[in-house]
Amino acid sequence: MDPLQFLVPLDWLSVVGPILPFAILTMAIANLATRHVAHKRHVQQGQSGDSVESYGPHVFTNVGLLLLSALFAIDAPTGGTVLSMLVVTMLLADLFELESRNVEARNDMTIEAPKSAIVSSALVLLYAAYYALFFLVADVWSGGVVA
Repeated sequence: MDPLQFLVPLDWLSVVGPILPFAILTMAIANLATRHVAHKRHVQQGQSGDSVESYGPHVFTNVGLLLLSALFAIDAPTGGTVLSMLVVTMLLADLFELESRNVEARNDMTIEAPKSAIVSSALVLLYAAYYALFFLVADVWSGGVVA
């Protein structure tokens, strides 16, 4: 008997737990796509004004990744905690990169790509892909013979 089972009913999480890695992988791919579109919008906004605004779909994928990684940390504590730390790092990088784009727009500088946010987002994608698609390489990884 789990001591927390009466405080927080998490039976539903055992049902959706196996599909969480795939949902996280899908959200991580969507995050990279919205990051690309957001950068294009930031370049246009920087050329026409003094500030850039955050892109709504990108904010949605960021918050979605944060919530999914928190759920995943409940379902798979070790993998979920690692993923949560990567997602929080990505969110902090996004925050600082958005402020950097605002500084570039105010000072009429060229709008650069959000390099640190791209790298952290790629790390989230790689870890999510590793966790979701591990079954593809499980036999090789465990030393089994592939026929």
